[in-house]
Amino acid sequence: MSWLVYSLTSSALWLGIFAFATTICSFILSPFAGVLVDRLDRHRILVITQSLAMVQALILAAVTLTGTAAVWNLILLSMALGGINAFDMPTRQAFVIEMVDKKEDLANAIALNSSLFNSARLIGPSVAGLLVATIGEGLCFLINGLSFIAVIACLRAMTITPRISAARQPDFFRGMKDGFRYSFGFAPIRYIILLLSYTSLVAIPYTVLLPVYTKEVLQGEASTLGFLTAAAGVGALSGAVYLASRKNVLGLIKIVVAASLSFGIGLILLSLSKITWLSLLAMSLAGFGMVVMMAGSNTFLQSISDDDKRGRVMSIFIMAFMGLTPFGSLLFGGMASVVGASLTLMAGGLLCLAGAIIFAWRFSGVRNIVHDAYVKKGIIFE
Repeated sequence: MSWLVYSLTSSALWLGIFAFATTICSFILSPFAGVLVDRLDRHRILVITQSLAMVQALILAAVTLTGTAAVWNLILLSMALGGINAFDMPTRQAFVIEMVDKKEDLANAIALNSSLFNSARLIGPSVAGLLVATIGEGLCFLINGLSFIAVIACLRAMTITPRISAARQPDFFRGMKDGFRYSFGFAPIRYIILLLSYTSLVAIPYTVLLPVYTKEVLQGEASTLGFLTAAAGVGALSGAVYLASRKNVLGLIKIVVAASLSFGIGLILLSLSKITWLSLLAMSLAGFGMVVMMAGSNTFLQSISDDDKRGRVMSIFIMAFMGLTPFGSLLFGGMASVVGASLTLMAGGLLCLAGAIIFAWRFSGVRNIVHDAYVKKGIIFE
């Protein structure tokens, strides 16, 4: 979609505006969604949200294939998908717990889910970037819409034991307030959320500049963009395999810090590169760092959160890494239109490195709290 917007406008600022519209609804609606995820049948929510996402994808394919795609209707469709994702994404994250029967398998299941979730966000666009050059945007959107049939069929085929909810629950807004108080009152969760928020603002929006970087720096076309995103996908997949192969969550914070540093270094290398092969290496490093940082944080949050508040914690997680990205996209788009894509990517990489160092320093003071929480949950033993 970002390539289509740039093809229509040739404007980095419009790319930033589009990216802002894409995820602003997630930022606004996620707190409400978190309360519902902790109260309602998560399996049923997923069937509904995936069905709505399929409708959105098919409408997008229709306007593109009929030649009626314009910035205004692309923005409206993106806002609709953002609203759907506000409910879908925290539900998917929290639903993993209900699919795992054995407690000893939980850490691996969470890691596998979050790794696949984050790597797919890079691998999917990587494949699409290559397909755009051969079959065009419209057919890519159509394939995406039809792919939801398999997703919905899998959901319908599941047999899930209904989750037992508390007999009495606080009113809706009290439940939302309790979720925020718990998430930001518990120091380990608070620091992870702050790292995610910061990275989403200063580094993750680098993807919005890839069409500009491809054309202006590398002098490439849609296929070049596809190779760049594919390289990020290779790094993401490597990170997913690495995290999913780990036996437990111990030592995960050190990995999150190292991944954040790798993400920042990858962006800096990308900003300095004028050669395609070097840019591919930088993208692979950035993709690896981004996914391991995001998936590692996701795994940590799910493993340490109380069961009755996990949906609300994951909704705040979605706010942190999806909700703040649109503001970063506006910042990146506006900055790139003034100083260029390369300098903007350099700034993002440097800020990412600084954030990782500060996080490592602050988190060192709460390691005992994490240890005690893991003992309480039976993840480790004294």
